Amino acid sequence: MSQELWGYMGKVLRVDLTKGTLRDEPLEPEVAENYVGGTGLGVEYLYREVPPGVEWDDPRNLIIMASGPVGGTSQAGSGTFSLVTKGPMTNLAVASQANGFWGAYIKSVGYDAVVIQGRSPDWVYLHIADGKVELRNAAPLLGKDTWETEDAVREDLGTKGRLSVFGIGPAGENLVRFAVVAGDKGHVCSKGGCGCVMGAKRLKAVAVTQGRQQASLYNKELFREKAKALLEDSKAAKGGQMYKWGTGASFSILAQSGALPIRNYTTNVFPEHEQMNGQYIRTHFEHRNKACWACGMVHTKHMKVTEGPYAGYEGEEPEYEGMSGWGPQIGNKDPGGFVKLSNVTDRLGLDLNEASWLVGWVMECYEKGLLTRNDLDGLDMQWGNVEGALTLLDKISRREGVGDFLAEGVMRASQKLGGDAPNLGVYVLKGSTPRGHDHRGRWNEMLDTCISATGTVQSGAHMLAPANFGQPPTTNPFSPWEVAGTTAMLEGWHVFLDSLSNCRFITLNQQLTLDCVNAITGRNLTINDSLVIGRRIVNQLRVFNFRHGLDPALEAPSPRYGSTPVDGPAQGKNSAQYFNWMKSFYFQLMGWDPATGKPLPHTLKALGLERLIPDLESSPEPAKR
Repeated sequence: MSQELWGYMGKVLRVDLTKGTLRDEPLEPEVAENYVGGTGLGVEYLYREVPPGVEWDDPRNLIIMASGPVGGTSQAGSGTFSLVTKGPMTNLAVASQANGFWGAYIKSVGYDAVVIQGRSPDWVYLHIADGKVELRNAAPLLGKDTWETEDAVREDLGTKGRLSVFGIGPAGENLVRFAVVAGDKGHVCSKGGCGCVMGAKRLKAVAVTQGRQQASLYNKELFREKAKALLEDSKAAKGGQMYKWGTGASFSILAQSGALPIRNYTTNVFPEHEQMNGQYIRTHFEHRNKACWACGMVHTKHMKVTEGPYAGYEGEEPEYEGMSGWGPQIGNKDPGGFVKLSNVTDRLGLDLNEASWLVGWVMECYEKGLLTRNDLDGLDMQWGNVEGALTLLDKISRREGVGDFLAEGVMRASQKLGGDAPNLGVYVLKGSTPRGHDHRGRWNEMLDTCISATGTVQSGAHMLAPANFGQPPTTNPFSPWEVAGTTAMLEGWHVFLDSLSNCRFITLNQQLTLDCVNAITGRNLTINDSLVIGRRIVNQLRVFNFRHGLDPALEAPSPRYGSTPVDGPAQGKNSAQYFNWMKSFYFQLMGWDPATGKPLPHTLKALGLERLIPDLESSPEPAKR
């Protein structure tokens, strides 16, 4: 490995499932310099090798699972990795991340990334160890959920050592459109239907046994000093709320600001929020630490429900979005219910955001008579029916009965049902899924979700302090100028983070984050440099999507998603009247055509992407979906 590649292993594993071949390729130094790793590395491979006309289920589509320069170090949360592919929710690019151990273990066996192509004639799983890589028979694993798959792989390999397994459950096997890739019993690459792509390739899982290799660091002592400071800063951030209560600490805050999703956006009021937030479940349910790689933040726990109808149930503590999606979004007021629903969703291999929007939509359609018991295989889908939701999730994951119709996700299911049903669903018109908030009280995240090229939140401006980037503070979350301006001006930072292989909850201090990266790599990156790298990746993703049929008219919320709240903290806040203006202004600030959102030639040149200009000019007309 060249000294210019401090922080990298310098090697990529290429897997051809059609031919059954495995080979090593060098990591190109210029790719590491321009795209860093993780999401950036995946985007470069996807752009190069997946041309227009290759659909999500085509064997020529790629799955790239990539770590980054921070991955596998002693920095807290550096087991994160990115999965990049072309997914079925939008038939456009997807970039999704998962925490845990995989991003650290892949580097411990000598690789920065795995590039998977082709389609296996039979079901297989990939096992990667130090000095040994093989495709193994996965037929005995079929039908198992993601936790059972991990246990079965461990048994098949005969190992009791450290092993990270990321794979698909029944949902991915049955090509449920919003299937996920889940691993380490609680961590998920959840967006865009990436698990459906893995299922189309007949790849059940990718398992990595921890090895002994380590990337060389440019300045180990400085790195240790800065990594320790970064962890302590993250623990203390926001008054130490996340460190003490997990992501559920924001549950009541969001309820009070109008950003908690309640009964499929039919109301903005949920007085029971204090009996369901992170503070409540950590003081009422039993729990123990369940840390990711090298992480002292320990923001998730293994939890045992101690009260209510699900007392005795054990599983992963839900993140905030599991709490909101399987709590107020479906009218459930029992926290034990959202613990069980969150775990079952992950084990079946379903995206809990899309699944909870879907179940909430079903419940509203049932209430309004658009769906009947007969339509729902006899299920009584009243608001708050946790048992009904559990049964429905199982049917969806196996495409059984009504589950086959619902396995297409909210947008397509509502379009098939017809009538008023599409007006009740919460979705982006191009098919992607909002995260677990009521974005009618959080306009910047609605705009971000609609224009994102990754399949989920891209700018993440709502998580950032503009002053840290030399920008004026946000004073009005409902100001069209401020919403579009901050979303654009902070664009690039989070995509840069996703290219490092580090958890976002450990990188809340931008300067300390860059101090760590520079100590690892020997570079001298500034905040502005990181934004340039992030924007390079964002623009390349956008050109990829235009080449694959992106219609900018579909970068907009569904009628319900963009509706005006009728009550609660955000009552009367009408985003719809400003949305097109905000989108156009964002495009303009990004250096894109204000009408079409296509990156302008001078913008691509400034980012070192001149080679993409001819591709963009020859992009096809938007595809019909």
